Amino acid sequence: MELVPRAIIHHPSVRRDAKRRGKKPSEVLLDRSLHHAAMKALPKAYKRGRPDIIHFCLLEALGSPLNREGGLRVWVHTIGGYAIEVDPKTRLPRDYNRFKGLMEQLFQRGAVPPGSSQPLLKIRRMELRELLEEIEPSYVVALTSHGREGTLQEICGRLVEEERPAAFIGAYPKGELEGSTLSLVDDAVSIYPEVLDAWIVTSRLIYEFEKQIKEKGRV
Repeated sequence: MELVPRAIIHHPSVRRDAKRRGKKPSEVLLDRSLHHAAMKALPKAYKRGRPDIIHFCLLEALGSPLNREGGLRVWVHTIGGYAIEVDPKTRLPRDYNRFKGLMEQLFQRGAVPPGSSQPLLKIRRMELRELLEEIEPSYVVALTSHGREGTLQEICGRLVEEERPAAFIGAYPKGELEGSTLSLVDDAVSIYPEVLDAWIVTSRLIYEFEKQIKEKGRV
């Protein structure tokens, strides 16, 4: 998820979208469904322009019993080097266009609601390494189709034993996790022989984690 990069803000598809919405081209989210022609020249275009994937994943995570009961924290790290902190109480719009508008406001204002002493969403320029240093996880696993073969039961069996476990999920269309990302994890695991949608991985991971917590009597 990112705002339209400066390199393509003058492309006709970007300008049409911005004009229709009453925004500057630099104020709209990059969206492949609208900006496909403009994106062809962007580096790693195959990984970019799909904020809908983030939308689905956040709805799955924030609506889960684990989050409602205070057992989950969510961050989004963007391709542009920004970290978005999501308050567990956040209830995102179900409508995709409203979600995009909210994210555009977040990029422009730095927080949602703007000026609040306790915003539901905050964004800061921060490398993923710096984010991990701040949240201090005791164990980090990446769920990726390019990892070793494993199961969610195995993964969550380890996660529930940790004091501050963290999991990485690649919420983009396709491609491997970056080497710089994998260098930050303790393990990288593939949970299925084929590539799964990020929101499916999100929901199944949370469900299995919830189940194992209950089985261990740690509700």
